[in-house]
Amino acid sequence: MSILVFFISLQVLLVPLVSGASHVCRSYCGNITIDYPFALKSGCGHSGFRDLLFCINDILMFHISSGSYRVLNIDYAYQSLTLHDPHLSTCDSIVLGGRGNGFVVEHWRAPYLNPSADNVFMLLGCSTQSPLFQGFPSGNHVPCRNVSGMGCEEYYGCRGWMDLGLARMGLAYGTGPPICCAIPFDSIKSVNLSRLECQGYSSAYTLAPLRVSGPSEWSYGIRVKYNVEANNDSFCKACEATGGSCGHDVGRFGQLCMCGTWNSTSDCDTVMKLSVGGATSTMVELSGSMITVIAMWLMSFRM
Repeated sequence: MSILVFFISLQVLLVPLVSGASHVCRSYCGNITIDYPFALKSGCGHSGFRDLLFCINDILMFHISSGSYRVLNIDYAYQSLTLHDPHLSTCDSIVLGGRGNGFVVEHWRAPYLNPSADNVFMLLGCSTQSPLFQGFPSGNHVPCRNVSGMGCEEYYGCRGWMDLGLARMGLAYGTGPPICCAIPFDSIKSVNLSRLECQGYSSAYTLAPLRVSGPSEWSYGIRVKYNVEANNDSFCKACEATGGSCGHDVGRFGQLCMCGTWNSTSDCDTVMKLSVGGATSTMVELSGSMITVIAMWLMSFRM
């Protein structure tokens, strides 16, 4: 066997050490693909999204401090998730009694997750003492307004109000606070129904450039935009370009490139690698040294 053929054979044997590493963290839940920055496996994905998604009987769940939501879709191109709260009011059903989750994200997750700008929250049955109405009616502090063409004036026309025995005319608030107050998420930073003293809420979002005729055709749910820092994104691209899968250190939350049987703090082509146990020597380094030794040994027979 020639030295060249031997080297090629040895490299073929070493390929499995790295091949498939880019799929170490990719997984599925039902028909939804779970990929960076999200993950179901410990150590995979971005640290800001850890312990966020759970797959239960092929149903993907999203969990934050305000509760659990079913994930209907992850749009990696638009960088958004679409969530469903079972106690969310729609046009056909108005849910009161404070059963809805609302939307409150942990402070440390706030840089990464927020409802999209075209998402309207309509708070229902809030008390006169609600922080929303402080200074009302003499002050000018009511934040209620339309968001992306959606608001309470149209929502009052939904049949769900009639099922509660409330017709559109009966919803006029006159000198009292409105029974429905539409707001953008940015104006209050969290939809905490208990703190806001509200009985329920609805949430809808637009799907541009789609135009709909009224609230019966709105898309109900919570559209959440996610964000990853530019430096982390560039690290991940470099990692994936060398066959790795983007992850993080579960103890220190630093970036890691997962290369199959070992991890790297940069990418899968660097000389110094970080193994799962924390040592710097890896199978690739050892195999490289082995190739050098064998090459020198074979060359000695040719001299």
